[in-house]
Amino acid sequence: MEEIVTLAQNHLQAKLPFVLYCKPNSEAGIGFFQQNDTVFEVNDYTEKGFVIATFDGAKTYLIPESASAVVHFSLDKKVMTNSQQEVIEVNTNSKINFEALVAKGIEAINNDEFKKVVLSRSEKVDLAEFDLIATFKKLIQRYPSTFVYCFYHPKIGTWLGATPEQLLKVKDTYFETISLAGTQIDTGSSEIIWGEKEKEEQQFVTDYIVSKVENVATAVRYTKAYSIKAGSIWHIRTDVSGQLNSDSSLKKVIGLLHPTPAVCGLPKENSKAFIVKNEQYDRSFYTGFLGELNCNFTTSTNSSDLYVNLRCMQIKGLQAYLYMGCGITKDSIPAKEWEESVNKSMTMKKVL
Repeated sequence: MEEIVTLAQNHLQAKLPFVLYCKPNSEAGIGFFQQNDTVFEVNDYTEKGFVIATFDGAKTYLIPESASAVVHFSLDKKVMTNSQQEVIEVNTNSKINFEALVAKGIEAINNDEFKKVVLSRSEKVDLAEFDLIATFKKLIQRYPSTFVYCFYHPKIGTWLGATPEQLLKVKDTYFETISLAGTQIDTGSSEIIWGEKEKEEQQFVTDYIVSKVENVATAVRYTKAYSIKAGSIWHIRTDVSGQLNSDSSLKKVIGLLHPTPAVCGLPKENSKAFIVKNEQYDRSFYTGFLGELNCNFTTSTNSSDLYVNLRCMQIKGLQAYLYMGCGITKDSIPAKEWEESVNKSMTMKKVL
């Protein structure tokens, strides 16, 4: 890991792009160290490297394997415990504004504009000091079951995250994806009980994903919904898999899935239009996707392993911009959605 720290620090000083990441429950990480500061974009998803895309799909950037030194490194697996007591400062204006946004979303659902919409907010945290690589290491130690990354490009930005949600994994023609929704803070109880609102919200996502992949794949299978923990938060998850048709390109499949109802809503275009009009900030890479594109580090066959960019933050100087979203249905309660967003903000705040 020390070699990686030195490489990353040298790249930061030289203002050269790099990304460090490790997959869920992995014993090793991977670094792409780009040898120039060129901005590369993905055109047809036949490229190889590390990809990062915006929520709106307008931009998809690449740190190309061909222009980078690729380094594999072992992880310091010391696990950090999640403290039970956290001091949470409530910004009254943020609370009022977010609850008003949620109420507006519920009203639109009751007016049959859409069935579900995922509404989010941004929060700025002032930092006395900040060490990018040290924070990345903390994320690995605190959230080992998530996809943890640290992305730096002088012309694009600096982002870190620990996301529990896979968008798509493809090897040969076999694909895997998940439906993830519903949120519940970990209370230490051995039994997780979900309300109808959360179960309905997650079922929307599952139904959407299955209906989309059935257009491009055969032998589509999906599991029963089950509870899964990411950090101090529980979610409801369903695994979906199958065989892609011979005429199904990676670009086509990603286009069908992204953005899913887990980060956008249902129907997609109606909820997306509502988000863009009413959130009043640019999500940028938050709820976009990122990960390996056509890499073959562990097999002789190219595979892609992409994740939804949740539980993330952007770093600008000594300020961190955190992003939190909540799935809104007809049964949502604005005050509870605010509480959920605060709980989600703690994922990043615990490492700052």
